Amino acid sequence: MSSRRHFTVVSFHAHPDDEALLTSGTLARAAASGHRVVLVVATAGEAGLASGSFDDDDDQGLARHRRVELAASARAIGAARVVVLGYPDSGWSGPVVVGRPPGHDSAEPVFSRADPAQVASELAVLLREEDADVLTIYDPAGGYGHPDHVQVHRVGLLAAELAGTPVVLEATLDRRVLLRGVRLLTRLGRFVPLPEVPDLHAAYTDHDDLTHRVDVRRFLDAKKASLRAHASQASGDRGPRTLALLLRLPRPVARRVLGREWFREVGRPAGGPLVDDIFDSLRARGRTTATDDDRRGLRRRPWQLTAWRQAGSVATSGSVSPRWRASVWSLWVTER
Repeated sequence: MSSRRHFTVVSFHAHPDDEALLTSGTLARAAASGHRVVLVVATAGEAGLASGSFDDDDDQGLARHRRVELAASARAIGAARVVVLGYPDSGWSGPVVVGRPPGHDSAEPVFSRADPAQVASELAVLLREEDADVLTIYDPAGGYGHPDHVQVHRVGLLAAELAGTPVVLEATLDRRVLLRGVRLLTRLGRFVPLPEVPDLHAAYTDHDDLTHRVDVRRFLDAKKASLRAHASQASGDRGPRTLALLLRLPRPVARRVLGREWFREVGRPAGGPLVDDIFDSLRARGRTTATDDDRRGLRRRPWQLTAWRQAGSVATSGSVSPRWRASVWSLWVTER
């Protein structure tokens, strides 16, 4: 039997295209090395901004487009499986969303208002099914503050606790690098049209809190293909879009801007040299397959117990709601 260690990483996101922006290079690198990559997306992104040309006759037209785009992105990455949980998209109109987005007339709450314990129990079922070694979520700020992204953070911590997933990585950006880029964009904005840039001084993650900086320059083509797959998010009727700007970058600039991805591993001390391998903790522990306790979800780490107490008690029955059974859209992608 080969001594090479293969792992399973489940990457949890709020909307189609989020996986491309923050994690596609890392996931493509993992898949190319023989690891199993699974994408889980909470919503179909039906409330996202897009050109009117992507609207169909009903309010789910954009959702259908974005599911197809997600499948294309997954193929570019080399993902083995894609699951869309089917929660309604909260939309984005500022730091707080109240009620439902325009056009949302379902009695079901939008994702950001859903019960985190219920969503976590659903995600935990999938984590156990996949025997996941790594779960990626977002930082506590939800990046730039989108309520669906904040919910991904909450739900992911609880789900990892329920499933006994040993490594949780917060996909994020290095705030120091980000602010440096914003200053450059501000100067360029005098000459070329650019997307509106919000205040990012409290967004994402401080450099000193990061644990991982993953070099994905060899997988830049895969990352750009993943970004390119989300054509609806490169267009809009309200001015330039960030995704479109990234796709137009000359290759030398793209290598600098897109060539690294950042993470904070929950429970891992920061402050040392940034790690280039998302499986580093697993390799250090010599983990190759799950133990019986892992499969039963009994192994608890201090950070997991803390997250449990902070988020409140969560039922551990692993029960699956009828909504979950009815709405999960699962696509097996064979191109590896």
